Amino acid sequence: MSEPITSETGARASSYAGRARMMVERARWAVGAFSRLDQEQTLRIAHAAAEAGFARARYYGEEELHETGFGVAAHKQVQNELSTRGVVQYYSDDLLVGTRSNPAGKSVSVARPAGVVLALIPSTNPVSIALFKVICALMTRNAIIVSPHPSAISCAVSAVRLLASAAIRAGAPDGAIQVLDEPSWGLNEAIMRDPGVDVILATGGASLLQAAYRSGNPTIGAGPGNVPVLVDSTADLARSAKRIAESKAFDNSLLSASESVLIVEDAIAERLLERLKSEGGHLCTAADAVRLRQCLFPAGAFEKAATGKSAAWIAERAGIRVKPDTKVLLAPFDLAVPEEPLCHEKLCAVLGFCRVRDAEAGIDVARAVLRCAGGGHSAAIHSRDPATIMAFASALKALRIVANGPCVTQVAGSNVVGAPSVVIATGFCGHGVLGQSLGPHHLVHWSRIAYSDDTAESLGYHGEPVCTRARSASQCFCQRA
Repeated sequence: MSEPITSETGARASSYAGRARMMVERARWAVGAFSRLDQEQTLRIAHAAAEAGFARARYYGEEELHETGFGVAAHKQVQNELSTRGVVQYYSDDLLVGTRSNPAGKSVSVARPAGVVLALIPSTNPVSIALFKVICALMTRNAIIVSPHPSAISCAVSAVRLLASAAIRAGAPDGAIQVLDEPSWGLNEAIMRDPGVDVILATGGASLLQAAYRSGNPTIGAGPGNVPVLVDSTADLARSAKRIAESKAFDNSLLSASESVLIVEDAIAERLLERLKSEGGHLCTAADAVRLRQCLFPAGAFEKAATGKSAAWIAERAGIRVKPDTKVLLAPFDLAVPEEPLCHEKLCAVLGFCRVRDAEAGIDVARAVLRCAGGGHSAAIHSRDPATIMAFASALKALRIVANGPCVTQVAGSNVVGAPSVVIATGFCGHGVLGQSLGPHHLVHWSRIAYSDDTAESLGYHGEPVCTRARSASQCFCQRA
């Protein structure tokens, strides 16, 4: 129910708007100062901030776990390292600042940073997401205002301020990195609606994403996941079991790219289950599955207290006896329908489990899982049949298909040749605009100067041709982006 409008609430709204305007104006000044820096100076700032965050990756992993109670500290360290040094190293050869020319096409492009970026940070993995968004902004000469979730305020604010101090010492303008140390919904809304904000990077729950989209400012949202994983009769069962168990147990399934529902062909189901047991899996009985539904979805929605909790913690709460070293609870169900709680995203070490007669039926179930939730995000398959893999990828409304690998780390780009990211956009399927995982290149556009195609007219510019990573303008990563 909305708050009644009174003189007191009106004064509070005016106060929020005033504070928002001050922060945004400070950020706009920083954008102007940033615009005078070249590629080398910008990279020096980004490197300094990234190294400061990387050096404290373990500390902030432990602090985050202590404050939120979500996940595994060692796994958070990995994400913090990926979000700092990993991002800068991957993109350091890309031209994100300045100008570039394309003599063959008689054109010149000029980098145009977004300007003022508002970064909304969730309670799940708040440090790595905040670090990642700050580094992306620094690499593209944007100013950023970070708004952490109230339940992760201490660790997130401390981490952002660490990067801000390092960046300023390296030459970043004052105000380039700001953080709300006492965030409130009213102040968040005021900043979101401020016309001086150029883009909102929204990661969080549905209500936050909807508020960002309604703000009137451009928004890049990261939608929820609900990853179906199909194992067919041709799969290498030992490898599949190991990869699924490790991926699901990573950070206690706190990442949206974690496998959510396991779909297995009947012919190999028992053998796969035995392999999963040897990797720390526990197959629940039908009665246990009922207890899990009641424990995890007591009122129809996922129980927040179970977020990022281990299999042992969940089992104890649900009254299920498991071995102390259990990593994943396998919860069987029959029908992939919206009314089945186990078909929805579960941000804890519980994996829905469904048997199917063949791969074709498995693809149908995977599609149904994504209709329940997670459209546009990710899916996984374990198979040695190229035709089945292609049929799976073609049928599902998911923008990332992981074949024969651990979904959570491959989607994040930490163990494959791919762009590292902890912000997974879901494209049109997930009611968003961005179909790629977020990277710094999404925070800069390019003004293109096209010279006449008349041979008498010359290209009067001979600056930087293209990214050092590319061999020609047509191959330039920045232009493709």
